[in-house]
Amino acid sequence: MRKADITGDLVSRLVGTQFPQWAGLPVTRVEAGGWDNVTFRLGEEMAVRLPSAEAYVPGVLKEQRWLPVLAGQLPLPIPELVAAGEPGCGFPWPWSVCRWIDGAPVTEQTVRDLPQFAADLAGFLAALYRIDPAGGLAPGPHNFFRGGPLSVYDGETQEALVALKGHIDTALAAEVWQAALDATWSGRPVWFHGDAQPGNLLAKDGRLCAVIDFGTCGVGDPACDTTIAWTFLSGRSSRVFTEQLPVDRATWTRGRGWAIWKAMKVLIGALDDDPQDAAFTKRVIDKILADHGANT
Repeated sequence: MRKADITGDLVSRLVGTQFPQWAGLPVTRVEAGGWDNVTFRLGEEMAVRLPSAEAYVPGVLKEQRWLPVLAGQLPLPIPELVAAGEPGCGFPWPWSVCRWIDGAPVTEQTVRDLPQFAADLAGFLAALYRIDPAGGLAPGPHNFFRGGPLSVYDGETQEALVALKGHIDTALAAEVWQAALDATWSGRPVWFHGDAQPGNLLAKDGRLCAVIDFGTCGVGDPACDTTIAWTFLSGRSSRVFTEQLPVDRATWTRGRGWAIWKAMKVLIGALDDDPQDAAFTKRVIDKILADHGANT
């Protein structure tokens, strides 16, 4: 099934067939519904989330299993599962109905005070890291190896370094990557979010109000949760996040590795057909390189 085939009409049929008590409620597509999942608002109080490809199904099942466990131990709302849908009506994968959370995706316009936002996010992640990790899923295909060794992406990164010669300082980027590989993680496994980026964070009244999309979460190394320090934060807000996130210096070194891998991957895809995204991603890479230089 293609992402374009996941329509409001399909959602209405799925809901009406499996949850007739909600049949007839209006279904409205959420434009900022994500890449891994397609999201629709169901009535006023619920949201329907459907995986956009088979690769994202493990994340759906993981959220259904673990979000109820995590929710009561965190300082901000996360998605609350209302019902678990099954394949049907031509849709081949499991899907979820969650409680609707009011808020808008985090941007520089929806967040009033970036240093306060950075402190709030660091506090949320710190609480997540304190939750008992027993039984949680170790990194693997279900979350694209977030929380695991960076070496799983070494081949891809080496190819990116070759492809980006002349576009970025590849010698320094290679240095960032090697430092990350060398900063071996030896801490205790913790719960991590895996994709703590603005699109998965909601703001209301100028403050961080909820964290959503736990499809890449797992139990392991939290270094992957640091990358917002370079992709969205800067200056004072980045310093606040760095100071208040309870991880050691080696974790930040690995975090720069996660950030440079993803940024180079995005840049390669944007160079030919999205000059605006390419320019933004180059600025992210510049911040990563500068931070590496300031910390070596």
